[in-house]
Amino acid sequence: MRSLLFVPGDSQRKLEKAMTSGADALLIDLEDSVALDAKANARRVTAAFLAHAKKQSDRPRLYVRVNGLTTGLIEDDLDAVMPAGPEGVVLPKTVGGMDVSHLGAKLAVREAEFGLPDGGTRILAIATENAAGVFALGTFAGASHRLMGLAWGGEDLSADLGAETNRRGDGAYAEPYRLARALTLMGAAAASVDAIDSVYTNFRDHDGLRTECQEARRDGFVAKMAIHPAQVPIINQAFTPSPEALARAQAVVDAFAANPGAGVVGVEGEML
Repeated sequence: MRSLLFVPGDSQRKLEKAMTSGADALLIDLEDSVALDAKANARRVTAAFLAHAKKQSDRPRLYVRVNGLTTGLIEDDLDAVMPAGPEGVVLPKTVGGMDVSHLGAKLAVREAEFGLPDGGTRILAIATENAAGVFALGTFAGASHRLMGLAWGGEDLSADLGAETNRRGDGAYAEPYRLARALTLMGAAAASVDAIDSVYTNFRDHDGLRTECQEARRDGFVAKMAIHPAQVPIINQAFTPSPEALARAQAVVDAFAANPGAGVVGVEGEML
């Protein structure tokens, strides 16, 4: 997956439009974009949409961002959407591997209850939305076979820190958020899962988004989240290997296939 597009779970119109956005995955949102008094309706809209959309052969992957483990809302979220069998669940406000294990147990119960494949529902953890989550970024390895990726986010983190803004005057992230970004990248590598870059909130600034995508790809992120369909083509282009890069990679593979011992260190430490 290269592009993961957030879509409000209470808007049938936006959900239908998102299906043609070109995004590799839709992150159907029951959390931040849905007011508290609209949660019940959002669950109904999302469940009906999932049931219909899953029947389409050429479609993005369908993930649902539920409310956090401590909100008292997640049980109702999962009860509503799991019968439709989303490919994955996005867990906000994640604090380390223990939270992922906790969600995994909830998913296992519902997979059994609704006749879904055991372990088939993946987990994407948004892991830096509070300071506690940042300190727990090294705890995801082995937390759950369901975990497919770690994402970071700077908006909720800035609120948790009491910051005036999370960006410098030149538009780049301020140091606390660059630290969270870097640690997410390392935490994902340590857990052998995908590292997914945060949203770019100024959806009208395509040049800024393109630059941020290029920097993310350079550093090791494999995908980026989006908040508007117009961002999807830019993200897809940035995270799709160029023909030249593919050719170089194939040349390396071919070279090792032709010389299986190349690069192997012998017992005396010499390169063979």
